Amino acid sequence: MQGAKRVAIIGGGASGLVATKCCLEEGMDPVCFERNDDVGGLWNFQEVVTDWKGSVYPSLISNSSKEMMCFSDFPFPEDYPTFMHHSKVLQYLRLYAKNFGLMKYIRLKTDVLTVVRNQDFPSTGQWDVTTKDSEGNTKTLIFDAILLCTGHHCYPHTPLDSFPGIDRFKGQYMHSKMYRDPQVFAGKRVVVIGVGNTGGDLAVDISRTAKKVFLSTRSGSWVFGRITHAGYPVDMMLHNRYACLMASFFPDPLVSSYYERDLNDRFNHANYGIQPNHRALVRQPMVSDELPSRIISGAILMKPNVRSFSETGAVFANGTVEEVDWVVFATGYSVVYPFLKEEDIVDVKASHVSLYKLIIPPQLKHPTLGVIGLVDPLMSILPIAEIQCRWAVRVFKGLVKLPTAEDMLADIAKREAKIADRTGGSQKRTLKIDYIPYVDGLGKDIGCHVDMKRLFLTDPRLAFQVFFGPCSPYQFRLVGPGKWQGAREAVLTQWDRAIKPARTRILEGGGHDATLSLLLKVLAVLAMIGALCLYF
Repeated sequence: MQGAKRVAIIGGGASGLVATKCCLEEGMDPVCFERNDDVGGLWNFQEVVTDWKGSVYPSLISNSSKEMMCFSDFPFPEDYPTFMHHSKVLQYLRLYAKNFGLMKYIRLKTDVLTVVRNQDFPSTGQWDVTTKDSEGNTKTLIFDAILLCTGHHCYPHTPLDSFPGIDRFKGQYMHSKMYRDPQVFAGKRVVVIGVGNTGGDLAVDISRTAKKVFLSTRSGSWVFGRITHAGYPVDMMLHNRYACLMASFFPDPLVSSYYERDLNDRFNHANYGIQPNHRALVRQPMVSDELPSRIISGAILMKPNVRSFSETGAVFANGTVEEVDWVVFATGYSVVYPFLKEEDIVDVKASHVSLYKLIIPPQLKHPTLGVIGLVDPLMSILPIAEIQCRWAVRVFKGLVKLPTAEDMLADIAKREAKIADRTGGSQKRTLKIDYIPYVDGLGKDIGCHVDMKRLFLTDPRLAFQVFFGPCSPYQFRLVGPGKWQGAREAVLTQWDRAIKPARTRILEGGGHDATLSLLLKVLAVLAMIGALCLYF
């Protein structure tokens, strides 16, 4: 690859692996630096937790189905469960690295110490990257571009200052990152603070051994199950182009009301003490199949925000006091890039980051640095990180032209104002994305976005699945750069792969196509609208 742009990829997790592959697809020369002795990043479970590395907890099951979580040209094996234990996701990432020959570009047990502009940056856009290997040897190398793929689940955010009295609390407390074994809490009274996905998961897991679990929330949460109508994966039913198009015709409150009614049909959130103070889809919901049953069985008690701590317990905002032995802070993570010694490279303030397309820092003279995976979607980050990488490397090559710095800043401000209007102005929500509009925007820039009108004329069977079925990652390999010959078949067979692992007892005539079911519902709604129009 003589003469190819040399790209430093920091982090060998899911984003780092796909970044390495995307660089190779575009004829670049990638070098991926990974601190650990194996790839996988967050999905590489570690029994011993470190300050600088994110890691899943032992009981974690993916909230995204395998068809919506895969990379666009590499489906999960058919026999993998639809929702996977973290060990299966790690196996998949290793298979991906092996299949595309990525390991020879990855330097394991190598820590990145600093990333700074090269002295010739004003003319070249190059970077100096200083690393240290497992033997303590340091080295500084020059790269034409940088992809930051370290994620944002490494550095725990534990807001102790927000909880008066925690310093005199005689019990124990930890951040959720440190959680490993529910047996630690056997016979104890535990309060879990925070109702994100992790807070819900840990409350359920701990409740199997603890004497009592209190789940404390300031704002409540809408709770999705992993499966929905007819037992199909909720993300495959939720993320489709038809639903996205229909939602764009109606005001947000009306769309929220539709989802709220559907969610409350599963269990009434107010009756279960988890009713949120915000509308559905405004903030990240919780995904939990078991929380309602644990609440109604008394294993988990919902509580409002913790006002303060005494020596032996927690005082809640409604005035109730409960004795507790343990506090688990499921309070999220801070966005930190400790190797960026020049603060103006990526401007992080209170977990708010200003990036064009949530990838490129607009203030850099040369767009030779990209941030991957720093998004807050209602689905898996893996395929989103992939299309971000595909877009970023084409920016590095000059194949995707960026607006001026002023126009990029204006675009960022416009996007953030729109998000603030929907979410009540919280800076924490500026990383939120609407999946389909976001990936479609990047896909159009790359040239891999499907022209639906043309597709309905040339391949109506495929168009039917692309429009009414899930917006799965394969859609972005149907056309354009990086086109994959297996993409069409992957789209047409995705429902079979999603359900196949559950079909261990096959009955004659069982099963049906969820996309067809959705179309029948669409036709029923259209018929009703037509009847109303004729009536009025």
